[in-house]
Amino acid sequence: MTHHDTFDTDLLVVGGGPGGLATALHARAQGLSVIVAEPRQDPIDKACGEGLMPGGLAELNTLGVDPAGRPFRGIAYISEHHRAEALFRTGPGRGVRRTTLHATLSARAKELGAEWIRAKVSTVEQDTHGVRAAGVRARWLVGADGLHSTVRRAAGIKATAGNPRRHGLRWHYRIPAWSEFVEVHWSRWGEAYVTPVEPDLVGVAILSAHRPEFDWFPTLSRHLRGAERGPARGCGPLRQVVSRRVAGRVLLVGDAAGYEDALTGEGVSLAVKQAGAAVLAIADDNPQSYERAWHRVTRDYRLLTRGLVLASTPRPARRALVPACALLPALFGWTVNVLAS
Repeated sequence: MTHHDTFDTDLLVVGGGPGGLATALHARAQGLSVIVAEPRQDPIDKACGEGLMPGGLAELNTLGVDPAGRPFRGIAYISEHHRAEALFRTGPGRGVRRTTLHATLSARAKELGAEWIRAKVSTVEQDTHGVRAAGVRARWLVGADGLHSTVRRAAGIKATAGNPRRHGLRWHYRIPAWSEFVEVHWSRWGEAYVTPVEPDLVGVAILSAHRPEFDWFPTLSRHLRGAERGPARGCGPLRQVVSRRVAGRVLLVGDAAGYEDALTGEGVSLAVKQAGAAVLAIADDNPQSYERAWHRVTRDYRLLTRGLVLASTPRPARRALVPACALLPALFGWTVNVLAS
């Protein structure tokens, strides 16, 4: 290949979820041309907690994205006999339906001139100057195609499912929100995340290594009794250990880049921050710098989430967790605010 290569675009983004669309927005802000490859129809729904932390919301606002939703003031951990609450210090987060978030991001990316192709990427070829996938020749490629990323596999990056192997299931309930917090209901077998997303719609996601049962959460079941429930959406296994984020001119963003567990509801906020870091590395023509930036952007989240998952794996520890958070409000508040930033 000579340097007089013709490119269809500066950046090909594979995957049109929040991570991919945030990458497209960051790239357009840097003046890069962008094509997004996504096989599914808009707007895309997916099983996720749907809570945007204050930091993630601020990051979206800088991209000119302000999705409609319901504010929440903090995080509450709840067990049968205990409740621990921590307020965000920097203002509220926002519960946003995944489809609403997607539509807002997608409209903004189109407004800024990102282009779309409906294509599924199965192979990626690259040389020293560029990358080819889905019939597009690009200078760079960002894989933002989720937990089971085909770009990751095609670029030869190893990933293994970590332990414990947990899965997530999410439903929407037609019911007015009863709390100003994202509530995390703890049981011996799993957690249920409750996020208000519209005036009379609440998202409930259960994470567990077992088949989820609402009987695990008597307090929550009482709230939801009689409410109309939408279809279930699932995903997993959640923990993906990815060996690296960069292979030549291919960079991974969002769940494709590695995933701890949805325990803290940070997924979207982190994907938006990773997108910014990946695009900076591309703009500097220094892809390797993204690996370091990724570790920096995700460090607190990885350490805290891993710590929480491991600490809450043994049954006695799970039972003690919420009472401990209630007894140590300063520590609980610190943890929540580190994750919220």
